[in-house]
Amino acid sequence: MKESTRLMFAQLCVMMGQAYNVEDVTKEFTVSPSMEQTLQDKIVEQSEFLGKINVVHVRDKTGQVILGYASGPASGRVDTSGAGERTPKDLLGLDPMDYQLHKTNSDVYLRYDTIDAWARFKDLPIRYTGYVQKRIANDREIIGWYGESAAADTNLVNFPLMQDVNKGWMQAMRDNKAGNIITEGATAGAIRIGAGGDYANLDDAVSDMIQGIPKFLRAGLVVYVGDELVSKEHAALYKSIGSTPSEKVLATASMSMIGGLPWETPTNFPGRGLVITTPENLSIYVQEDTWRRQVEDNPKKDRIDDFNSRNEGYVVEVLEQFVALEFKDDNVKVPNAAGDGWE
Repeated sequence: MKESTRLMFAQLCVMMGQAYNVEDVTKEFTVSPSMEQTLQDKIVEQSEFLGKINVVHVRDKTGQVILGYASGPASGRVDTSGAGERTPKDLLGLDPMDYQLHKTNSDVYLRYDTIDAWARFKDLPIRYTGYVQKRIANDREIIGWYGESAAADTNLVNFPLMQDVNKGWMQAMRDNKAGNIITEGATAGAIRIGAGGDYANLDDAVSDMIQGIPKFLRAGLVVYVGDELVSKEHAALYKSIGSTPSEKVLATASMSMIGGLPWETPTNFPGRGLVITTPENLSIYVQEDTWRRQVEDNPKKDRIDDFNSRNEGYVVEVLEQFVALEFKDDNVKVPNAAGDGWE
């Protein structure tokens, strides 16, 4: 390691030691609860979507969801002058989801030559920390939608979307309330969205799907829709109208809502995904006192290794408040370019 590289590495270690209040970051240490919360906040700041959902610290590695929603109306009256008695209702009587957190590693490295190339940046430690946090935030988004299992040994080659790192929100629904995941329409294994399909358009799909959510759980619902579906919808809409500016403005305005609900396409959301829920219904649980970190010089590989781990999992707080189309097996079909079939 060059002297300049060594100095930069030392600066990185000093900065991290001060931030985590530990003497030597080259030895594995557990992040303190206060710093753990700060670290989580910094990761959330790297993602617009994560800032809208819950990132919750929990004590136990397994348990039942800790947030929830009233199971139905609780107000009324009983005439107690006779035999009538007031009977309390179970406030959280909906189907509770059990959660299980899994150890998740986010191990990265910096090569010596990369450190040398970055030496002109005096804020290298801050830049580097930001890159790590950004990557963890992106990974959480991807796992949240695509995660299907928690393998003992993950394989990024076979599962490039980290499907084997943890069970995400869609998998939580598959496991706990599969009836709220629509897997097919009139054709086995396919859900067709477009003229002549199961749904004429996205408005039609959302209007039908929302019927799967009890009325008392519909406040604050948002439609999460993939960019491929939005693109197809826009193309079909513009094709059906004239070309004057006013007509295009009206067409764009008509897409401000889908099925009467606000919509958005979160980063890393499946291209043909369609989910209806509330942001507050989606959570990431992180177990307290499990974030461990260590930075070490690895001259055998000409690099600095940075090991991060914590126990975390993905939770749908109220299963009844989540409906979706199944995208996993390319179930969602749209009209092909020729307009004579589905793809």
